[in-house]
Formats: sequence, C-alpha cells, structure tokens
Amino acid sequence: MADKKDYYEVLGVTKNATDDEIKKAYRKLARQYHPDLNRDDPKTAEAKMKEINEAYDVLKDKEKRERYDQFGHAAFSGAGYGQSSGSTYTNINMEDIFNHMGGGFGFGDIFEDLFGGGTRARKRGPQRGADLRYDLRITFEEAAFGKKTTIKVPRMETCEDCGGTGAKKGTTPDECPDCHGTGMRQTMTRTPFGTISNARPCERCHGSGQIVKNPCSHCHGEGKIKVTRDIEVNIPKGIDDGQRLRIQNGGQAGERGGQPGDLYVYINIKPHRIFTRQDTNVYCEIPISFVQAALGATIEAPTIDGKVDLTIPEGTQSGAVMRIRGKGIPYLRGEERGDEYVKIKVLTPKNLSSRQKKLLREFEDGGSDSTNNPEKKSFFDKIKDLFE
Repeated sequence: MADKKDYYEVLGVTKNATDDEIKKAYRKLARQYHPDLNRDDPKTAEAKMKEINEAYDVLKDKEKRERYDQFGHAAFSGAGYGQSSGSTYTNINMEDIFNHMGGGFGFGDIFEDLFGGGTRARKRGPQRGADLRYDLRITFEEAAFGKKTTIKVPRMETCEDCGGTGAKKGTTPDECPDCHGTGMRQTMTRTPFGTISNARPCERCHGSGQIVKNPCSHCHGEGKIKVTRDIEVNIPKGIDDGQRLRIQNGGQAGERGGQPGDLYVYINIKPHRIFTRQDTNVYCEIPISFVQAALGATIEAPTIDGKVDLTIPEGTQSGAVMRIRGKGIPYLRGEERGDEYVKIKVLTPKNLSSRQKKLLREFEDGGSDSTNNPEKKSFFDKIKDLFE
C-alpha cells in the first residue's frame, strides 16, 4: 500500500476537485492511455490505464472518496484495489471502461469524440415542418399607414382523412422490418482502432421507420396534401422595405404529428414617383420659379397625407432644404411620426421674350452691387485673389 500513488495525483486533480472535473480528467487520460490506442507500447499503457481506472473508481463514488480522504489506501483492502483477484484490466472491454463514467456518458460519446461518426439510430418522433417564405409587394403609402390584405399560399398540409399517417382509415402503418422503426440502417466498418458503426437513412421506408401497406386514397400514402390557403396578413404602419412578418404555423405540415413550420412574409415597397424614405423621414424635391425664389411665396407641398401650404422665404436659393414636422412615416411601435424634408429646386426660365430678356438685363445691371448678392461678391473676390 505504501508505494501506491495518490489517487488525486494519478488523475491530475486537486483534493477539492468537483465530480465533473474528476470525470473530465479521467476522460482525457482514458483517451491517452487506452491500450487499443497505444499499439507501440501496449503493456505500459495497460498498466497506466489500470492505475487510472482504479483511481477513478474510488474518486467518482462519494462514499468511497470520503473513506479515502480520511484513511487513504488503508481504507480499501479487498480485491480490485491492489490485491490480486484473478482479474486484470485487459479482461474489461473498452465499452465497460468508459461506462464507469456514469451520468449518461457512454462509450459511443467518447468514441465519437476520438474518431468522428458514431451516429446512433433512434426511434424517430414528431418533427416540425419547414418554414415558408412569401414576398409581398406593397405601395409606399401602405407601408406608411399599414394595411390588412389576404395572400394565397401554396403549402403541404396534414391529410385530414388519415391524420397524417398515410394509411387507410381504420388501419395503421407497420414498422419497417429493415430498420425496425428507427428510420436508419446501421453498417459496421472495421478499423485499426476497432469497429465503427455508421448510420444512413433506411432505403425501404425512406427514413420514416414505417411501411404503409394500405395507403390512404386521399393523400396516396404521403400523409400530406398540397393546398392553397388564403392567409390574412396584418401589415403594421411604419414597416420598412426588407422587413418580415412571421405567421405562426403558416408553413409546411410537420412529420409524424409534428407542428407546422412558420410563414415569413418579406415586405418589398414599390418606389414612389415623388417621395423617398430614410427610416421614418420622407424626402422630396419641389421646383419653384426664379421669381418665387427671389420674392418669396406660399406654395402647395405634397405630403403622404395630402397637400399642405409651405412658405418659401424671400431669397431662397436652389438646393435649400425645408422641414415639415410630423409629416413623415409613423413609428413602427408608437404614435409619433418622422418629418418630411423638402429640397427646393429653382428653375431657370427658358424661351424668354425680348421684353423679358431686357428686364432681366436691367435687373442684372441694377443688382450687380455686392450688397444685393453677397455670394456673387465672394465668388468674384476669390477669382480676383487667384489671378492677382
């Protein structure tokens, strides 16, 4: 007993280690020292693995661990703890070793970590249906103020006659004899490290796990039928281009009694002839005449609510932006609204009469004073400085 290593030292953990830490340490060492994975020196690996297994067998058990902490190796004198019992580590198969770990952790889990694969067939239960996408094109105003509309959605639904089983009413599907209801077929492959189990969908039942001998006449054994449903969509005010609406259970039918998927309605907003949008603000451009810009005026400005009066200050320049409060897009959540921004475009007159041209020349001659046009003075001052 005296020359035996401390069990905590064997597993490389402290005396305060949790059960989970002990389990992880054992798992790591089992990977490292299992004889099947150490073909170059199997005897050394076998001895090391026996030591690791012995330590873990004590420390994973709460009662044994308490006795070991109190009395050390002297707490155990029976076979299996250093005494010869006619049983050696090599008589324990790999699965037994890893099943020592308990807590739902088995050989299949660690084998999958080491070598990949390891898919295990299970009875196939209900499966949720696939989601569907519907692209809905709406107008600028419909996006701003919301709308209720009805769309037609083609989808697969559970057959009402057979309840989705695919079998004729009064009958039930049979378990697939090839996969025994799992929907998967197992194949075994031998490797230098042992036998690896692989799984693939059963070819006979196509992964369903069931064989329908008496198919439903309505769905022809599929368990689902294709229908086109009218679905009401409530478009909220303020929705933006590219956003989506989720309609629960509006998608494809589920498998084996599973819930339907969801329907996602993606919003696409048609371009407007006048307005553009950024978040909740609306933008437009309004042309005005040279006289209106110079003398000022009150004009009718378009908004998504209709026309409103907009005052143009005297001397307004082309490109000036004016704000109309509260005439933008409603907030998606809330009662407030964005603003409308109007960009002014001053139109240059064309096809002037001789009299109009004469009046404009007189205006130009009389308005050349820099006090009437400070921007013009600033520009020509820059030109003058450049050449001087």
